[in-house]
Amino acid sequence: MTTHTDRPTPPGPTGPTAWDPPTASGDTAVQAPMTPTNPTSPPGPTAPEAGEPRQPVVRRLWRGCPEDPRWARPAFLGLLLATTLLYLYNLSASGYANSFYSAAVQAGSQSWKAFFFGSLDASNAITVDKPPASLWPMELSVRIFGLNSWAILAPEVLMGVGTVAVVYASVRRRFSPAAGLIAGGTLALTPVAALMFRFNNPDAMLALLMALACYLVVRALEDGRTKWLVWAGVAIGFAFLAKTLQAFLILPPLAIVYAVCAPVPVRRRLGQLAAATLALVVSGGWWVAIVELWPASSRPYIGGSQNNSFLELTFGYNGLGRLNGEETGSVGGGGGGGGGTGQWGETGWDRMFNSEIGGQISWLLPAALILLVAGLWATRRAGRTSVTRGAFLVWGGSLLMTMVVFSYMAGIFHQYYTVALAPYLAVVIGMGAGLLWEKRAEMWASLTLAASVVAAASWSYVLLDRTSDYLPWLKWLVLIGGLAAALGLIFAGRLDRRLALAAASLGLVAALAGPTAYTLSTLQEGHTGSIVTAGPAGASMMGGGPGGGRGGGGGGFPGGGQNQQNGNAQGQQGNGNGLPGGTGGGGFGGAMPGQNGTSPGTPQGNGTTQNQQGGMPGGMGERGGMGGGGGVGGLLNGASVTDEAKKLLETDAGRYTWAAAAIGAQNAASYQLATGDPVMAIGGFNGTDPSPTLAQFKEYVADGRIHYFISSGSSGSGGSGGGTGGSSTGTSSQITTWIEANFKKVTVGSATFYDLTQKTSG
Repeated sequence: MTTHTDRPTPPGPTGPTAWDPPTASGDTAVQAPMTPTNPTSPPGPTAPEAGEPRQPVVRRLWRGCPEDPRWARPAFLGLLLATTLLYLYNLSASGYANSFYSAAVQAGSQSWKAFFFGSLDASNAITVDKPPASLWPMELSVRIFGLNSWAILAPEVLMGVGTVAVVYASVRRRFSPAAGLIAGGTLALTPVAALMFRFNNPDAMLALLMALACYLVVRALEDGRTKWLVWAGVAIGFAFLAKTLQAFLILPPLAIVYAVCAPVPVRRRLGQLAAATLALVVSGGWWVAIVELWPASSRPYIGGSQNNSFLELTFGYNGLGRLNGEETGSVGGGGGGGGGTGQWGETGWDRMFNSEIGGQISWLLPAALILLVAGLWATRRAGRTSVTRGAFLVWGGSLLMTMVVFSYMAGIFHQYYTVALAPYLAVVIGMGAGLLWEKRAEMWASLTLAASVVAAASWSYVLLDRTSDYLPWLKWLVLIGGLAAALGLIFAGRLDRRLALAAASLGLVAALAGPTAYTLSTLQEGHTGSIVTAGPAGASMMGGGPGGGRGGGGGGFPGGGQNQQNGNAQGQQGNGNGLPGGTGGGGFGGAMPGQNGTSPGTPQGNGTTQNQQGGMPGGMGERGGMGGGGGVGGLLNGASVTDEAKKLLETDAGRYTWAAAAIGAQNAASYQLATGDPVMAIGGFNGTDPSPTLAQFKEYVADGRIHYFISSGSSGSGGSGGGTGGSSTGTSSQITTWIEANFKKVTVGSATFYDLTQKTSG
């Protein structure tokens, strides 16, 4: 019995490597006999002979695999060190980053119950609208090091470094160390990766686990061992506990590729896939089962759901609603205008390349697609069990599947979601470049390699030209350098090796110069709030934000007027359907009246805005939100907490379950982070969840469990009914109206509070 691992021999100083030699049958290529003691896994470090002393651990760590060049392991460790230092640079500039998740981290560091459920406050009123797995590393860090920016964000940096390591290992294992370094460097220098691996949203953990799952599936394709496929199921299951159903996007290509290409009989393949599915269900379902079986009266309300059910949250707001745009409880509701434009921007095959998304992820996407096709063409005659082709199918299939879903999903979509594409794209780039370089003596390979460099340089020119005031000279250097490198690569197979390497190096520099510039500009700035973008200020504007500009649906968000960088524009007249509609450039406008669109520890902005009819006004927010603006009525960015307000809430806070309550999680989070005391987020993130009900809130007040109510400056969160969630918005509005009519108002600076322990004379 024979099988095939098709791992090339290590590249030497002369000549290319053999790739997947064709066989007469076209099914299974012969490489080495498989024996019970010598499975056909790729060769690893050679075991020492009997009696031969093992090398010291440090030496083995530094030297790496014996078949690798001596420079390979030091270069890999250098890549990890450089990535770590790069991502740690200026880390504290982001303060608490997304205060929504930082408040939950603070709560989990104070209460193990909040830790388990992912509660927004230590008194466990309501959870975040995601599972809690992505919060756990940050919460453990804060328990050890205390609440600060580094304790929250450093675990995200480590996840980024881990993802780079997985990407390198995936490519180096099947191709070469040089190809692995290209892949790892490409990932580290992708702008949206540099943004999200320094931010506290769930996407960092998701990207790491998805990359690990792909790596494990390719390992399973090498030798057909069940354990690799089971571990891949565990990785995806745990990724579900980070960001629910997005973790399942790559399941179809992974399952299909293994079912077709695995080097074991069909019955065994099906059994292994069943075992992996079971591992996925157990690793992702244990927490869900506990939450669903736990008495609702003794756990926090499930944020983002309308019926206090995590399953409803998973398949509704965080599931099918993201695809069809019908997210119940979403700010702005579903639906959209014509021409492929919905509430969350234009959809279509070119979405990843448009002015809002392109600068985040698409720099090397055209080149990756070319290299993916080239890799599949080069292995077209290989046997069914070709691992090289399987690797292209696994990583390339994951890239295409995720890209297609992102391109056509009509629901909530933010630019930073595209970090999920970054590991797949980087691996395809590394594998394709490594394969074509080794086959450069064949004219089709050298031409294709040159074409990929031209595609990368040309598209970088286009992206850099979109921000013509940012390094205007760079686009020309990139274009000229890319064309010159392509010319050299066309003849790479006939040139002296040193000249060919020079051309390849020039092409690599030209391809990475644009994303590197955007990455460096990203590191220079702090990023706070719920919606952040990579690159220089103004480089990624969402001109068609909800309710504004490019055909968005009615009942949208307050607009940023002319799509200004700072989003400094007043909210326009509302349409009576909840949140007011934007004008012109649309986008995400700003903050609550009397508050600014920043999080604690960030520069203050002008949050004083005119309160218009129909909902919450726009204001001046931070750079980095859609339309360059800050929050949506304070929903996307927290409030600025003054020392006077902090002192007010801290007075006698220990006597109450919640020091205060506020409409919307970001607003509540700002005060909670400033004081360290629990603040109830009425209605969850959007203020649209029916928690607590008016009757429940009255009971809390009667029992003396809440001290203050933090006013938003308007009655409710946009009126009952309408675009922000119907009855749930009505609940928040009812609570606000009842408080304003019955309790004493306390004004501290520009902020307004209601003392729930002191009723008015009326």
